[in-house]
Amino acid sequence: MAKAAILTVSDSCAGGEREDRSGPAAREVLTAGGFAVCEERVVPDDQDAIARELVRLADERALDLVFTTGGTGLGPRDVTPEATASVCERLVPGFGELMRAEGRKSTPNAMLSRGIAGLRGRTLIVNLPGSPRAVRECLEAIAGLLPHAVEMMRGGGH
Repeated sequence: MAKAAILTVSDSCAGGEREDRSGPAAREVLTAGGFAVCEERVVPDDQDAIARELVRLADERALDLVFTTGGTGLGPRDVTPEATASVCERLVPGFGELMRAEGRKSTPNAMLSRGIAGLRGRTLIVNLPGSPRAVRECLEAIAGLLPHAVEMMRGGGH
């Protein structure tokens, strides 16, 4: 069973001003899909704080999958893709492409999401949008690819 973490990126949730709804939405989809959610955290929209958590989850916790929620839009504090790119050794552009294409079926605004995916060691990091609905749609779009991706990261064949 693949081990996963969820990192919600939100100033308002980190500051206790708003309840995190995107992290629980991700947990719901992941556990229903057979993934073990080992950790859930909330950090503010701060590139260094996001990068530190991604490194900790990948290097210290050695998780297979890390999903971020939030911080993928066009706002001045939306820096999750930049934080992710700064800690990944290789990018996996197909995940972002698929999530945007799937999201576009519901709203053209999905094309404004800048979420990316990449590898840090044997951990796949995937940026999800911040809305619970978009989190569900994006995870459902990529869920079928995740077991094979984890197998390949563990040294399995193509």
